[in-house]
Amino acid sequence: MMLNRLVRFSGAVFLLCSMALAGAQEAAIRQALAQRLPQLKVIDEIKPAGVGGLFEVRVNGSEIYYTDAKGDFLIDGQIIETKTRRNLTEERIAKLTAIPFDSLPIKDAFTLVRGNGQRKMAVFEDPNCGYCKRFERDLQKVDNVTVYLFLYPVLGPDSLKKSHDIWCAKDRSAAWQDWMLREQAAAPASAMCDTTAVARNVELGRKHKITGTPTLLFTNGVRIPGAVDNARVEQALADSSKL
Repeated sequence: MMLNRLVRFSGAVFLLCSMALAGAQEAAIRQALAQRLPQLKVIDEIKPAGVGGLFEVRVNGSEIYYTDAKGDFLIDGQIIETKTRRNLTEERIAKLTAIPFDSLPIKDAFTLVRGNGQRKMAVFEDPNCGYCKRFERDLQKVDNVTVYLFLYPVLGPDSLKKSHDIWCAKDRSAAWQDWMLREQAAAPASAMCDTTAVARNVELGRKHKITGTPTLLFTNGVRIPGAVDNARVEQALADSSKL
């Protein structure tokens, strides 16, 4: 019993020493970066990156940089695990900027339902985005899904106009697919139509650092940027249904 207590005490001491060392190292890095790179402004967090002695430096909520143990170098880039080709930086940012699916303002989206619609996902798209049009073609191969489509016009004034026209259409889903799949534009929006939902979508996307379209969101919190193919969508839907 005495030996067990000694082991536990030694473990506790080691943990406290490790925490103190980590705290001192973080403070030293923070001080060095603050003095040398004042443009970083407020640093939210510094912690080991888990790769080659690097430290992760997080600023502005979800901007990620890397530095060495002394803060002598700052790396602005991505860490990719070559064996699995995982983009560890992208995964970290996705976790930091995750949007709880249940918190999405569904009233500001319209739905595309295929098959039984049991599986659910959300997508932020710009009507003038070429990648979005390619994604929409691939999405036609995915069945038994409800897609909540958030119009996200970030490519210019014409994107905003097209988004308003689609939002104000009698059948938004049909108007969207007519444009994205067949290049058939929706009728001009009525001046009486309330388009504030589109403005709220842009505000929501900026708040959560959605910087490109399409951006896909799944019920398990996974966020995938870019025009992924239907196989990747199917896998993400399968993973999200495991919860």
